[in-house]
Amino acid sequence: MLTTIICLSALWVAGNAAPSSIPGPTAQVRNGTYVGVKNDHYQQDFFLGMPYAQQPIGDLRFTVPQSLNESWDGVHDAKEYSNICVGYGEILNHAGKPFIAVTLNYRLSAWGFLSSSEVASSGNTNLGLRDQRLALQWIKENIQAFGGDPEKVTIWGESAGGMSVGTHLIAYGGRDDGLFRGAIMESGGSITASPMNDTGYQAMYDEVVAKVGCSNAANTLQCLREVPFEELNTVFNGTDGNPAYSFSPIADQDLVRGRGSVQLDQHEFVKVPILAGTNTDEGASFGPTGINTTEQFYAYLTG
Repeated sequence: MLTTIICLSALWVAGNAAPSSIPGPTAQVRNGTYVGVKNDHYQQDFFLGMPYAQQPIGDLRFTVPQSLNESWDGVHDAKEYSNICVGYGEILNHAGKPFIAVTLNYRLSAWGFLSSSEVASSGNTNLGLRDQRLALQWIKENIQAFGGDPEKVTIWGESAGGMSVGTHLIAYGGRDDGLFRGAIMESGGSITASPMNDTGYQAMYDEVVAKVGCSNAANTLQCLREVPFEELNTVFNGTDGNPAYSFSPIADQDLVRGRGSVQLDQHEFVKVPILAGTNTDEGASFGPTGINTTEQFYAYLTG
């Protein structure tokens, strides 16, 4: 069986697949049979756009991911990538040994990390990370159908993906659910610079609620679920298409029990081999611009 590398960088989005009559590689997962596509040049099989969860729409918006609840007879196509998760804009070289690469879609930006006291009390925190977690469970249950070994899964991520990998290492107080046997973190890890508390985002949540007319609702989170997608997405992303609100993972005392630095110090992490590194000039694009003199640099640091 082949080693599986999971890329936590950009989880499949659940969608309806049409029955297929075109031959290709097939895999029997728990819900039914998929047919993928064969790349003759690279001698690789591709299974694309397979769902691991129900679509997070309607009342499932801003809700912890729900496992698939359907099965089918016959064969469904897995021949095209699903749409990338809404949030902001978007892999893999052969390592010299055979392996299966799985890339994951998960909810991004405010769609995946909306935070406030209302969100925390509902239990629907850190949705993007919970999407990843459910996908890892799907992989453990189904990767054998593609020739993979569920005991040989490695998770890998860069930047935000590296931080996701770091979070899964400390998730649930370092509880080992057997979802992976190794982790690779590039320019990211278990320690982040974000506030890691829901109160740090309350003002942003209240502002979003006000902009879409939900301030007087008895349940503002449910009200946000009922706002038309286009309207809410415009608020989240502003007029230029860039995220207007910087929601990040929080220490919800559930998935994330506390700050990564504290959990690492207390040895509350999954004990697996890891590789960690940093890209050259990582984060440079997020740095300040227009600093050309010592005086300007000093003003930035003290301002």
